[in-house]
Amino acid sequence: MQRSSTRGRKAWLRWLPAVVAPAAIASAALVGSLPAGASNPLPAKTPAQVLELAASHRGGTFSGTLEQSADLGLPELPAAGKPSGSASGPASAGSVASVIELLTGNHTAHIYVDGKDNARVQVMDQLAERDVVRHGNDVWFYSSKDNTAAHLALPQRARGPAPTTDPAPPNDPHGSPGMHTPAELAQQFLSKVDPSTAVSVGPDVSVAGRAAYNLLLEPRTDGTLVGKVAIAVDGESGMPLSVQVTARGADKPAFASGFTSLSLDAPDPSVFSFSPPPGSTVKEIPVPENPHDPAKSHDPADAHGPGAMHGGAKGNVAVTGTGWETVVGTAAGSAAAAEPLLQDPLLSQAAIAVPGGRLLSTALLNILVTDDGRIFAGMVPPEGLQAAAAAR
Repeated sequence: MQRSSTRGRKAWLRWLPAVVAPAAIASAALVGSLPAGASNPLPAKTPAQVLELAASHRGGTFSGTLEQSADLGLPELPAAGKPSGSASGPASAGSVASVIELLTGNHTAHIYVDGKDNARVQVMDQLAERDVVRHGNDVWFYSSKDNTAAHLALPQRARGPAPTTDPAPPNDPHGSPGMHTPAELAQQFLSKVDPSTAVSVGPDVSVAGRAAYNLLLEPRTDGTLVGKVAIAVDGESGMPLSVQVTARGADKPAFASGFTSLSLDAPDPSVFSFSPPPGSTVKEIPVPENPHDPAKSHDPADAHGPGAMHGGAKGNVAVTGTGWETVVGTAAGSAAAAEPLLQDPLLSQAAIAVPGGRLLSTALLNILVTDDGRIFAGMVPPEGLQAAAAAR
């Protein structure tokens, strides 16, 4: 299941630089309050049958509104994740501030998907909107707040086989990480299902008016901050409709993402057409010369591949540990990636001094910035990050 997800994303994500995006994806699969119970009971299924149903989902077409909320004890950052006093213009994709923004406060997005080449995400900010649009080989990023746009032209060879999960736009260079669908978030947790995970099925739930199985994953290790993950699996299509993660020892989820409305019909084709508004500033994003070179890959999916889970490294990112105890770290000499965390007043105030660096601690995710500027992140206790830093 994990390998098919990796192959499905490579055509998308290989083109964009990402330093801590693996940590963002791994930790983003958290979710809020439980969906309402389903009124019409679904046919009984075993945990293995619900896992099989979820694995059978192949994306396709849909549109809907996605609500995401997080209460991790972090200060809420302004929209677009820019540090206070930062210069205007696109921020670094994969910046620490962008990752933290995804994990704080509330976010609403309208999502449209039609096959592997057409997708649009509209993230609604206060009095502003951010768009990520893919139409064929064209990818657009737009922020109405400062009327700026960025364009990426994917080479023809980037068009691979149809993804096995909903295709997701890449990270927004304006500093906003793209909101990932519950199917993508669920895949990150479903890939961890092994003997270290207890799997069960709770009472049916209803999400966006659709009856769903309540698949529950509980780590059997104390080496993770995660206590339980609840995935609502659509009883008809197998599409994950919501994902919820509760911290170890907590009685309610710390992060929630799920559909509040959903249609499985094909969206109107016009939603995938985008032209920069008059007066907007447009930036062209260059494509790496040889994006298929594994040594130059920054594909977040690679960081979750079978090799990476055993300490493999891709570019400036290395992954150590396995399953729930995975830690993502950057290489020495990448101090610039830590600047948003160290310079933002809110984040720097939240970070505490620990031996060897500074620690930003939340209920479900810890981030360690070492004195030499390396970043280590994972859903593990601080000791796990410090051990990973000492080993490199």
